[in-house]
Amino acid sequence: MTTDFRDFHPCILIPTYDNPATLRGVVERVRRDSPGVPILVVDDHSGPEGQRAVEVLASEGLIQSRRLSENRGKGGAVKAGFAFAHELGFTHALQVDADGQHCFEDIPRFLDAARAHPSALVLGAPIFDETAPTSRLRGRQISIFWTTLETGFRRVIDDPCCGFRVYPVEAALAAQARSDRMEFDPEIAVRMVWNGVPVLNLPTKVRYLTADEGGVSHFRPLHDNVLMSWMHTRMVCTLIARAVLGLLGLRPRVQMRRIEASNR
Repeated sequence: MTTDFRDFHPCILIPTYDNPATLRGVVERVRRDSPGVPILVVDDHSGPEGQRAVEVLASEGLIQSRRLSENRGKGGAVKAGFAFAHELGFTHALQVDADGQHCFEDIPRFLDAARAHPSALVLGAPIFDETAPTSRLRGRQISIFWTTLETGFRRVIDDPCCGFRVYPVEAALAAQARSDRMEFDPEIAVRMVWNGVPVLNLPTKVRYLTADEGGVSHFRPLHDNVLMSWMHTRMVCTLIARAVLGLLGLRPRVQMRRIEASNR
């Protein structure tokens, strides 16, 4: 992959919280599969081991890092990453989770798609294997239902929860997503659609690592599902309010666009 840094200036954004066993491997794989693309790591106030893992990678010149003064959750870390990327002049940020579950070989394909459609939000449409927990699969189906409702009963977003995606940085900041934890991924995708950002869905393999492989899950089923439900309640209420304002002619209608991928 050859990246045109004149008009398309991407970075890889990795939010991390206590991933000392997997972070180096993720960074090394990202560097191998996307040579020359800078890597930004946002440390969401990890404990001593996680903090040290980030500091060592930064001291070796493999990443640029920013440590948050308190734990903000995944969404808070990604939003801090958007601000970090914007400060450094990057136009796009490809988000990769630090737990090693994503298919790094797909990074060039996702960046190529973002370069071809620079205004689009490029979302990963996960292809799961047998390692995917049943609870997570069911939760995703529920989120797909709600985001389809929130985007006008159209399947604009194939999967709202996959953390492998490319954001146009300015459009991501303009979305002003309120969520700071696991519910952030679906909220910001819907808000960007509401703002008229087109969506490109690309298939990508996802594998969940076991604890022996260093996999760490910060998903709390009860707590995070409550937050997810509250977020969707807020979004539906907002959608209703927007529809009423639109009927009164006080808000322009936004066209929600899904770009069909030619390589699906």
